[in-house]
Amino acid sequence: MSGYIQTIGRIEAVTVADTNLMVPVPFQLRRRVRETADTVTLEMAPQEPRQRIDFSPGQFNMLYAFGVGEVPISISGDPARPETLMHTIRAVGAVSTALLRLKKGAMVGVRGAFGTGWPVNEANGKDVVLIGGGIGLAPLRPVIYHLLSNRKAFDKVTLLWGARTPRDIIFRRHLERWRCRKDFQVDVTVDAAGGDWQEHVGVVTRLIPRLTGDPTQTIAMICGPEAMMRFTVWELLQWGLTPDRIFLSLERNMKCGTGVCGHCQFGPVFVCTEGPVVTYARIKSWFQRREV
Repeated sequence: MSGYIQTIGRIEAVTVADTNLMVPVPFQLRRRVRETADTVTLEMAPQEPRQRIDFSPGQFNMLYAFGVGEVPISISGDPARPETLMHTIRAVGAVSTALLRLKKGAMVGVRGAFGTGWPVNEANGKDVVLIGGGIGLAPLRPVIYHLLSNRKAFDKVTLLWGARTPRDIIFRRHLERWRCRKDFQVDVTVDAAGGDWQEHVGVVTRLIPRLTGDPTQTIAMICGPEAMMRFTVWELLQWGLTPDRIFLSLERNMKCGTGVCGHCQFGPVFVCTEGPVVTYARIKSWFQRREV
């Protein structure tokens, strides 16, 4: 499935290349994985193998809860296993709450995959730094799968991730496995913790000065709350990264998935169609404006 946006002056008009692009494909919920109290990973599969959705790390799908509505959600599964579609969802509205209440065997409407992905090709031969906050680790997980499956194509790979408390940590088993690898550095921090927490305490940006390597040979990929991303960008610039080597996922700005409703407009960028992954160089004059 694919579609494209045809620009006519400053008007974004949707041109449907596939007549089925706007029709949700029914996927069956095969498994629910409880990540935290309000976050669940849904594992789904199409009723027919030919209806599987191939995707690149960083892309998103439109998920339709029948009788409720549709919402854009980044894909959190392995791009090398498109036969199983994974989405990690936090209950923040009517549609996401309805999706999280679904039981095994229920049907979900899916359209996609849409949007731009993480710059995995541009990162070949370079150090890669992944920085996430909260559920922002979910859109980063596909690129982690890709990096580790093609580990020899990249130099040093580092993940810095922050959560509010230890109870808000998602993908616990994955984090444990990743930490056992000698070729993948993983640092986790929490904003607040009790005495039984033995790791970093504080915001994730405090981990950035610990980075080693050459900033001129590093690509950074960031996803999380906007305030966290703003401070992360500033710290990376101080470390020596240039704006064109900093990539952010602006998925929180999306709504309709096609750029028609205008909700996703971020300065000159329509996030649904030009994102969700964009370079900081593309949006830096708008990113620091809190009212945008």
